[in-house]
Amino acid sequence: MGELAVGKHVKYILSVEKRKDSFESVVMDHIRMNGAYWGLTTLDLLGKLKTIDEDEVISWIMECQHESGGFAGNIGHDPHILLDVSGLQNEDGSFSGDTWGEVDTRFSYIAICCLSILCRLDQINVEKAVNYIVSCKNLDGGFGCTPGGESHAGQIFCCVAALAITGSLHHVDKDLLGWWLCERQIKSGGLNGRPEKLPDVCYSWWVLSSLIMIDRVHWIDKEQLVKFILDCQDVENGGISDRPEDAVDVFHTYFRVAGLSLLQYPGLKAIDPAYAVPVDVVNRIFFCR
Repeated sequence: MGELAVGKHVKYILSVEKRKDSFESVVMDHIRMNGAYWGLTTLDLLGKLKTIDEDEVISWIMECQHESGGFAGNIGHDPHILLDVSGLQNEDGSFSGDTWGEVDTRFSYIAICCLSILCRLDQINVEKAVNYIVSCKNLDGGFGCTPGGESHAGQIFCCVAALAITGSLHHVDKDLLGWWLCERQIKSGGLNGRPEKLPDVCYSWWVLSSLIMIDRVHWIDKEQLVKFILDCQDVENGGISDRPEDAVDVFHTYFRVAGLSLLQYPGLKAIDPAYAVPVDVVNRIFFCR
């Protein structure tokens, strides 16, 4: 089994921001805030956060704040619940992504997670929010993006994490959901998001974190998963891809490192499975106010 090429990955992450005219930078212009989160969190998990200019990052983030209070994906773009949680809860307890009204359980998680971090969960109707998420539960134990939507590992993480943050995990059938999630591991050791799909390294996060929150992570082969994850890294130029031999990107680099953190890979900081940030950051938020 190979080793994590920490130095190469740090170099890759720092280089992405500098290549303003690259294809990756252009197509991600509208979600640069997401890229910043993936990159910065990866650096933190690797213990290399001091390699960036903190003041410069904070200054740019504040320039992305809209007059409504929300944040945009980059300077000059519209705010979205992916970056803004104000006033977007609907009567049925769901959340819209923006003023145009798209509803998705991803937005429920984002709202609950952000408001919890801000200690402002009292600004929404938590009971209705929980009931809406529960209404998206399927007969296979999983969750969809809306009631009746197909179970998907990414949506399951959002719903399980939101329920965990609100102290509502009793609504989850842990054995049934655990079975569905552990069935996502295929012969290569990788995980997929739905039955009959190819493995993707990002599910090292979505599936693992959910299994940890419901205490069923021992149902998968961790060693095989670590091997699959390490096989997806570019050991020469840095970065990690969705599967071996594919092009690397910041998104998969983050979720791969986050997955390894959940697997307690040596040298990585511990990450919180519900908040998706390092445990020491969560502790500072809630215990050092």
